[in-house]
Amino acid sequence: MQIRIPRPRRRGRWLAGAAALAVLAGAGTWTAVADDDAPAVHREDRVHRMPGAGIDTSYFTAGDADRRRPAVLLGHGFGGSKDDVRAQAEQLARDGYAVLTWSARGFGASTGRIGLNDPAHEVKDVTRLIDWLAKRPEVRLDSAGDPRVGMAGASYGGAVALLAAGHDRRVDAIAPSMTYWNLADALFPEGVFKKLWAGIFFTSGSAGPAGPRAAADPAERPPATAGTPAATPSDSAGCGRFTAELCAMYERVAVAGKPDATARTLLEARSPVAVGARIDVPALIVQGQSDSLFPLSHADAMAQRIKANGAPVAVDWISGGHDGGDTEDARIEGRVTAWFDRHLKGDESAGTGPAFRVSRTGGVDSSDGRAVLRGAHGDTYPGLHHGAVRVPLTAGEQSFSNPAGANPPAISSVPGVSGALGQFSSFGVGIATDFPGQHARFDSRPFDRTLRITGSPRVRVKVASSTGEAVLFGKVYDVGPDGRSRVLPAQLVAPVRITGIREAREVTLTLPAIDHRVDAGHRLRLVFSATDLGHASPAAPARYTVGLAGAGELAVPTAAAVRTQDSGMPWWTWALPVGGVAVSGALLLIGRRRAAAPAPDPERADVPLEITGLTKRYAKAGDRYAVRDLSFRVEKGQVLGLLGPNGAGKTTTLRMLMGLIRPDDGEIRVFGHAIRPGAPVLSRVGAFVEGAGFLPHLSGRQNLELYWQATGRPAEDAHVEEALEIAGLGEALARAVRTYSQGMRQRLAIAQAMLGLPDLLILDEPTNGLDPPQIREMRDVMIRYAADGRTVIVSSHLLSEVEQSCTHLVVMDRGRLVQAGPVAEITGESDTVLVTLSAPVSEPLADKISALPGVASALRTDDGLLVRLDGATTTALIGELVRLDVPLTGVGPHRRLEDAFLTLIGGPA
Repeated sequence: MQIRIPRPRRRGRWLAGAAALAVLAGAGTWTAVADDDAPAVHREDRVHRMPGAGIDTSYFTAGDADRRRPAVLLGHGFGGSKDDVRAQAEQLARDGYAVLTWSARGFGASTGRIGLNDPAHEVKDVTRLIDWLAKRPEVRLDSAGDPRVGMAGASYGGAVALLAAGHDRRVDAIAPSMTYWNLADALFPEGVFKKLWAGIFFTSGSAGPAGPRAAADPAERPPATAGTPAATPSDSAGCGRFTAELCAMYERVAVAGKPDATARTLLEARSPVAVGARIDVPALIVQGQSDSLFPLSHADAMAQRIKANGAPVAVDWISGGHDGGDTEDARIEGRVTAWFDRHLKGDESAGTGPAFRVSRTGGVDSSDGRAVLRGAHGDTYPGLHHGAVRVPLTAGEQSFSNPAGANPPAISSVPGVSGALGQFSSFGVGIATDFPGQHARFDSRPFDRTLRITGSPRVRVKVASSTGEAVLFGKVYDVGPDGRSRVLPAQLVAPVRITGIREAREVTLTLPAIDHRVDAGHRLRLVFSATDLGHASPAAPARYTVGLAGAGELAVPTAAAVRTQDSGMPWWTWALPVGGVAVSGALLLIGRRRAAAPAPDPERADVPLEITGLTKRYAKAGDRYAVRDLSFRVEKGQVLGLLGPNGAGKTTTLRMLMGLIRPDDGEIRVFGHAIRPGAPVLSRVGAFVEGAGFLPHLSGRQNLELYWQATGRPAEDAHVEEALEIAGLGEALARAVRTYSQGMRQRLAIAQAMLGLPDLLILDEPTNGLDPPQIREMRDVMIRYAADGRTVIVSSHLLSEVEQSCTHLVVMDRGRLVQAGPVAEITGESDTVLVTLSAPVSEPLADKISALPGVASALRTDDGLLVRLDGATTTALIGELVRLDVPLTGVGPHRRLEDAFLTLIGGPA
């Protein structure tokens, strides 16, 4: 149900429900969303009053308002709201549909209690929304009161699409995703309580107080089920937004640790299976492989039933699911649109895709570490048991225990974790754990060729229990050639409760549905465990005995007709030759440009940096320059601060200085040499731009030595010890970098930039992420480095640090130079001076100073006396202060760099 903890939302006013059959529209608001050349999307927000609830909706259209078009209802996942599907709704509107989204009862800004898609409430709400669509002038009608309408949604929203198709004959096509066929089977599979998912589910739905927003109308509260006491408001105090009936059911099952018949009946009545015989519209069924909440068996049940009803069906097994992983949203949304184009618009040219598709892992993307997915297609949906091959397993009975309290439990799936790992099961990644003495296992022989499992394996076993009852968790592992490495595909297990087995009894068990490749040399391992983290096991200790029955074989479905798509010719077969030609041309061009570089200027050989008329304008920037006519000069021993607001051109200037990009005009000379990409003089420049990558398992010293080796320069030229002494890392150099604080990593990065003791050191935001003591240490590093006659250029937003560490400043704004010079000169231009005193002055004396000619005011502060001049000079002020016997110890400018900076960039460009 795409369960997540809903974000807090402002509580809407309670809409008292009346038992009305028609949908009454609330106030609507229109907005428009533009997307380049695509038609603007208009959105109307409206609250529809339903019996016992107010349903918050959004209605999206685009294009010609007079043209009638099919409608689509988009549902959201459990714990979400209509906002979660807004982007898809806007795109469907651009594609020619009238789209209605809504927040289900108890979610978003909608009121009422959560009934888990109760046909009397949530499903009836959909029927009333379809009534409203039938009255819209933009919506195509099949007949009076019957709009052409499709429904899509994931999880909770997918289930209501199926339910609406079974309850309302006006629904013409559906595209449910990652949802359930029978909610009782999902939460109580084979009589076992799925406690972890159920707990997350009911906890997230119960979040927040059941105040006016969630209060149920008395008419909405169902009567008590026979044999179950009626729930009162006090009984459901901890139920939050659930109906009291559902809350009582969950609490009863959670305490007992297993479901009862009443609980199953309640959930089945609110599941698509209850109306399965009436769902006969085209259905695109999307289900997740990494989904221990709603496994592939639910999609199989949907497909088999709807196909038997005579409707077209397509099945798509995506990589991810409720446990995590890649849910392939963009591809699926595109396929849903094509499905509706065919079955709502009647566009026969719309490609709806194969009858069956499954996503398979085809490697790992080296750029982001994600699994590379490839699709396998079949002309027909094979089901879960097609093309089974018999795999012999080791025979013999095995006994194991269910521990007291069912603790510690075996581990299979962990919501939010196992799905991401399941994508990489082919590479031996997994988290499954079985404890000794709590499971039985049966192995196959190693395979002499690759085996592809597509569906649910089956096995016949004999089971006995000392208590007459057993809860078992069946799973099939892929075991590597070494016999130790193993992986549980998609982290899935199949729970089962078996009764009446004090004496051994034969039963057929169905294992989880998977799509998994078993490589040659690997073997399969069938395991039956007494416990599982995600499920409830009997608390009483018991002894189980399990043995293989019959021929002792595992029936493994293969679906040989489902073939992975051809990946085509590898990209490198054509990219490498083309890339070689491009690289050769680039090297030739660089060589020519180097040859054309101006000759070094001996007169400026001692000038670390001189920039003259530097100009750069990026493509498609129009008349806007990143840097324009920039000129300044830096001398030895200076620590130069490069300042400017965002967009001032600082980063562009530094990139041109390091030869990473070429200027459109002007010149940069470093020690008299003109800068070009790859210029030899750049070996005298060290640079640190925001951060450096280190190998965490190596020490700081090892990282620096490895970096220097990569430059190809002699080891004696690295001057590692000198750089480290300046950086001041001390004994930390011998520790692994993973143990470093952020400040130590920054200092190690500075040391890396200092390797070779470059004459010009460029630091871009070196104090990012540092706390005040670390910033002070970084300031000392820069000052120490420049003390020996080297030059440092630092770009930073921390003006107070620049003021304390830099000797000179270059201030830029909108690509131009605003001012350059010593820090004291730039901050000293002020009409306010600070008079420091050996003793405080009295208020009357301060008033006398304020009354002096050429003085605007005099204000006493903790630092002394702030005097704002209005015509008087500093020299004249000192004379008057001495005459008045003011105990002054000094007079200086009082303007911080921040004040000067804001004054400089506040003027016109």
